[in-house]
Amino acid sequence: MIQRFKDFLFDNRRDIQERLFLLLTLIALSGMVLSFIASVINGENPESILNMLVAFIIFVVTIYLGFKNNRFRLTVNLSAILLIFVFFPVMYFTSGGIYGGTTIWFLFAMLYAGMILHGRWRVAMMVSELIIVAVCYYLEYRYPSLVIPHSKEEFFLDSYASFAICGVIMTLMLGFQVYMLRRETKIANRQKEEIDDLNRAQNRFFSSMSHEIRTPINTIIGLNEMILREDASEEIAEDARNIQAASRMLLSLINDILDMSKIQSGQMQLTPGTYRTAEMISDVSSMIQIRAMEKKLLFEVNIAPDLPSELNGDEMRIKQVLINILNNAVKYTAEGSITLSVQCESLNDAKVSLIFTVTDTGMGIKKESIPYLFTAFKRVDEDKNRHIEGTGLGLSIVKELTELMGGKVSVNSIYTQGTTFIVEIPQEVIDPNPVERLDMEGQREVAAVRYHQSFEAPDARILAVDDTAANLMVIKKLLRDTKVQLDTVSSGAEALEKTLNTEYNVIFMDHLMPEMDGIECMKKIKDQIGGKSREAKIVALTANAGRESRNLYEKSGFDGYVLKPVNGSTLEVELRRLLPKELLKYVVTDEDILEESVSWIKKGKKRANIKITVSSVADLPPSLAEKYDIGVIPLKVETEGGCFKDGVDIDADALISYVENRGKGVRILPIEAEDFEDFFAAKLRQANNIIHISGPEKGVDKSYFPAVEAAGNFDNVTILDTLTVSSGHALLAIEAAQMAEEGARIETIIERIKSDRSNIHASFLVDRIDPMAYSGQVNSVVATIMSAFMIRAAFTLKNGKSKLFGAYIGSRERAWKQYIAGALRDTKNIDTRMLFITHAGVPKAALDFIRGEVEKRVSFDEIYVTKGSPIVPVNIGVGTFGLFFRMKDREEKWDR
Repeated sequence: MIQRFKDFLFDNRRDIQERLFLLLTLIALSGMVLSFIASVINGENPESILNMLVAFIIFVVTIYLGFKNNRFRLTVNLSAILLIFVFFPVMYFTSGGIYGGTTIWFLFAMLYAGMILHGRWRVAMMVSELIIVAVCYYLEYRYPSLVIPHSKEEFFLDSYASFAICGVIMTLMLGFQVYMLRRETKIANRQKEEIDDLNRAQNRFFSSMSHEIRTPINTIIGLNEMILREDASEEIAEDARNIQAASRMLLSLINDILDMSKIQSGQMQLTPGTYRTAEMISDVSSMIQIRAMEKKLLFEVNIAPDLPSELNGDEMRIKQVLINILNNAVKYTAEGSITLSVQCESLNDAKVSLIFTVTDTGMGIKKESIPYLFTAFKRVDEDKNRHIEGTGLGLSIVKELTELMGGKVSVNSIYTQGTTFIVEIPQEVIDPNPVERLDMEGQREVAAVRYHQSFEAPDARILAVDDTAANLMVIKKLLRDTKVQLDTVSSGAEALEKTLNTEYNVIFMDHLMPEMDGIECMKKIKDQIGGKSREAKIVALTANAGRESRNLYEKSGFDGYVLKPVNGSTLEVELRRLLPKELLKYVVTDEDILEESVSWIKKGKKRANIKITVSSVADLPPSLAEKYDIGVIPLKVETEGGCFKDGVDIDADALISYVENRGKGVRILPIEAEDFEDFFAAKLRQANNIIHISGPEKGVDKSYFPAVEAAGNFDNVTILDTLTVSSGHALLAIEAAQMAEEGARIETIIERIKSDRSNIHASFLVDRIDPMAYSGQVNSVVATIMSAFMIRAAFTLKNGKSKLFGAYIGSRERAWKQYIAGALRDTKNIDTRMLFITHAGVPKAALDFIRGEVEKRVSFDEIYVTKGSPIVPVNIGVGTFGLFFRMKDREEKWDR
């Protein structure tokens, strides 16, 4: 029995709360037994002894049944309730009250509840006990007869016994809890050490695997490159290109697995450095262009004209992110095109947000699959995509690397219509001058170009050290056309023999070699007494990828670092950098190489970072929509003749004529979520983010919720409820568009619009109240009374709620004057930059009169007289007009 108890107590598979509860409860029961014995010896009254006995039995039965039925949490809670609400209060009144030992047991109950309970239950029970104790004290104070009193001798004995028993068991309880916590901490530390050891072993394994796999791939790629350099038949050249592509894909898969391992173990580190933006983009694009051509896809690259020429960041990881996304686009696009757009947005004087946008015309992503898109080892739509190569790691690595660099990645997609990925990464600006030497006429087709060495150096002495004969053969062949004098050796000892008598300019040194590794050999060459190559430039030639390896080589004193598998251009770049200039005879200059690398990239118009959109209910004149580049989605109008798009299939004048002649035969249809999806998808091809200025949630156009539903399919679409109507939307949309054009961040724009929407004055004067009664906006009885007395009503919308602004009796002109005077009464607080006079079927002469009345009171910089959307004549009525402007004072009230 004791052994079973110990096994239970120290079983790490069980929750520590269960083990603590069992031990603390047994200690508490032992205390109750001791207290029972002490009470009998002390000659306590029968009621107190009986209470203890009954409580002990109930406590034991409750715990037994709870554990037997595996109801641990219920048992814990019930035990606390019995102690606090039943046992100790009864014990208080049967054992002398405040002149007994129960007050000490109350303290024990508080500690017991605090140790076995957690969360809300702990707080509730401890507060309950404070209340119970207070009630017991109060009842004894007010009604002393409720307490069975103790004699003085009983009081002293009971209080001391309670003190001794509670003191011992509370000490044991606290001591055991401390012991258990220390024990668990030791176990956790031991497990952490085991995990660290496992991670180190895993890293050693992956490092070794990287080296072992890269070595044969290096041979394959290197020798294959030699085949491509030869004047071989088209069939052989095609086979060689296929081998090259397959080798690169295998290498990419290996890199993905290694990187995911580092990311999951928290060991992925960045290696920032200065890089030339155009070269980086060209390197990535050249690789993707070949794959795109294999599938007969059009691949385009657009670079913003203000893109800085030099930045500081981890170029290798940025390339990795782009290649993974672009490879994904190629894999999932059967026909059409893939476009890479590159631009930047200024963060401050020394930093920019580098923005890459990859758009394809592929199969798109299902709405339900988007949340799992960046999950490691998971591929969405598996049944349809089972024939497409990949591990499911690419996009997960993209997300992890982007966030590691302080950036973010988002995706917008409509199933069957293509996908857009947007990656934003902050970078330091080194050279703010824009990228130059770009072919403005567009892209050229990437074709198989015959290799030509970039330089010749017949007097240069080069030594290659590698324990793998195939690697030495590859290096020798790749550098053959440069005419350098190349010696090869297979060990560190042989290298020392060579360097003792020969002066080498550059030495390519493998790292992992038997007997003497590359680092040891490099140091011995540098310190070699009488050696003629002590001043040689030594480059690490290795299959070990990663920042740790690079840091190791830099600290060890290497002059460079080349990662296997090597290629001819990489070796030539290193030699051009390290060889004395007088030994080099350039066949192709650095400028020629740069020109070649970027000549096919298109330097085009900068893609907008933020685009503002509205629905046609905003009553935004087309000229202003074009001026501020605001996208407009049209409402739908249903008549007896069919369904028409506002401003596209039917204009305002035609609709007003129809309403006047046909009366009620017109209905405004809400824009559906599918329409918004297509609209947002189209606009996201023009910009990275969309802010849609929408009508109120309860607006008559009923488009807010479909817009929100559609926005859920995109990471870069934000819906803003303007709390206003008609041209009030236009005012906010124009303000947002101006801020976007000035380069404001999306968060700043959203915050400003939310703040300023309470400043918009939006009101309109209704010529006839009947249409508003038909549409349910005004009570029919009220409408009948107003029509009978020829009362014209003005309404305003503030914070999403429509209110009566004024009621006017008399002629139209008199009502117009009174309405305009009321709307413009607070002239000091009116923002005079812009005013919209929006109307439905008001004649030109009347509009001139209205404008004149406005100008008598306030001098606005710009006044736009515009025709309202179909909602105005259909739901408010022909002859209606409204005034829309911004107030300076946000607290201005429009109620009368």
